[in-house]
Amino acid sequence: MRRFAAAAHAIAAHSGKLEKIALLADYLKSLDDDRDVAAAVRFFSGRRPLSVGGRMLVEVAHRIWGFSDVELTRAYRATGDLGAALGSLLRPPTKEMLFSEELMPAAVDAIFDEIAAASGKQANERRAALLERILRACADSLTATYAIKIVTGDLRVGLREGFVLDAVARAFDADPSAVRRAAMAAGDVGAVALAAKRRALHDVRIAYGTPIGFMLATPVAYGHAYKELASGRWHVEDKYDGIRAQAHCRRGDVRLFSRRLNDVSSSYPEVVRALRAIAADAILDGEIVAMRNGRVLPFRMLQARLQRKSVDDGLLREVPLTYMVFDILSLGDELLIDEPLVVRRQRLESVLAKGENVAPAPFGAVEAADAAAINAEFDAARRRGNEGLVLKRADSPYLPGRRGKWWLKLKRELSTLDTVVIAVEWGHGKRANVLSDYTFAVRGDGGTLQAIGKAYSGLTDAEIAGLTPWFLAHRLPDEARRPNARFSEMPVEPKIVIEVAFDVIQTSRLHESGFALRFPRIVRLRGDKPPEAADTLQTVREIYAEMLAREGLS
Repeated sequence: MRRFAAAAHAIAAHSGKLEKIALLADYLKSLDDDRDVAAAVRFFSGRRPLSVGGRMLVEVAHRIWGFSDVELTRAYRATGDLGAALGSLLRPPTKEMLFSEELMPAAVDAIFDEIAAASGKQANERRAALLERILRACADSLTATYAIKIVTGDLRVGLREGFVLDAVARAFDADPSAVRRAAMAAGDVGAVALAAKRRALHDVRIAYGTPIGFMLATPVAYGHAYKELASGRWHVEDKYDGIRAQAHCRRGDVRLFSRRLNDVSSSYPEVVRALRAIAADAILDGEIVAMRNGRVLPFRMLQARLQRKSVDDGLLREVPLTYMVFDILSLGDELLIDEPLVVRRQRLESVLAKGENVAPAPFGAVEAADAAAINAEFDAARRRGNEGLVLKRADSPYLPGRRGKWWLKLKRELSTLDTVVIAVEWGHGKRANVLSDYTFAVRGDGGTLQAIGKAYSGLTDAEIAGLTPWFLAHRLPDEARRPNARFSEMPVEPKIVIEVAFDVIQTSRLHESGFALRFPRIVRLRGDKPPEAADTLQTVREIYAEMLAREGLS
């Protein structure tokens, strides 16, 4: 892993896309073992999630290297990155082992498989032992830093998956478009890298059971003019307030994947049973919603079903579900993502009929920028209990993991609140070096600040860059961190007021306020308001009561 760490460090040090791609391509070409190529590409693309918490990682590192809590806190505060913090604390192990090893990417990848497979009463002990094996193999701080970054899934070298695929194409002299298409079909960038190296991209087939990235929609504000719809013909669909899910149906076997590409099949058994009736093999995209008598129920009704490993008959009756399917990505061995939406919808309706727990999502059509028609459709969608609209160009391809102007989502905010920032965290990707994730609070009944949510979006890069030194200069001791807060959360003086918009308020045990804002977005900085003028918990209760009354649930 020493060469992997050196390559990652060099990539992180360069800001230019082409430089990053060239450095990664050179590293991939230097690997002799095909298994190392596949593993390294998975690591660089961030497609190797590992279910190990930061606490276990810190405990294992502490056991090996013997640093103090004070040293760890100081290192983390200096870097804002757990990998860099722990890597800087590497020292000769407190207890030497008889044999030492140097791990290559493929060996680390295999250990990840063992960690994922660990189960039973001794699972945590087994995971800790495997983590220890990885950390003991790190001979220097740089290697340790990037080994830990891989474990946490937070490499922070500025590589998007598209850059990684371009590097694969460059390393093995392959057509970039062929590499990207193969990645969409296979879902495994490591396997695609091997196919490119072996000149076998044409042999890559659709990998049922391996999720494909979801196509995303770009938000547009509700209003009286829609310049984004300047031309073309558009499909109009209701925007459902549910759970985005991708279904892989293959020879009677059905698997459901969440937006984060996790297998959630066991949480929705009635949907799985309904999809088994499909005669053809297919990959579908849609939204799982709670629905009774043809009407979609509020998202909070779905919460009882989230992350359930098993669902009893009572819960099945209490929260009836329907999978509203709005797209088809493959049919048999044919990948459809390059076909226009209008063709994909025809193919979808040829294989999927409306039935219990599953149905094709209905849609209409509007001509370009017909604001009156769009607003009328929006109001009708809201009356049906849905969030708003999704507008899709009839000729749009399906672009996994992409957000552009092909699909637009139209929602209207429930309300806004003036809140106080009480904690911050370092961002990710291009925001890895700024404090861009803000935990915010309202004033409680006794005047104390009570957290109600966390926002990542809304401010400009310039505003975030300007606030970062202020937060660093006004951070509070770690003892001020909220109970059960993430290790990465940095408490700060409650001086900055931000206006936050949101779509839904729901009750929550996560925050001290007892509420959480769904889809919060920062509207603006409120430099004109002191913290004492922020909104109160009573205001939150009133907005929540009004929302329930509109939904007929008060």
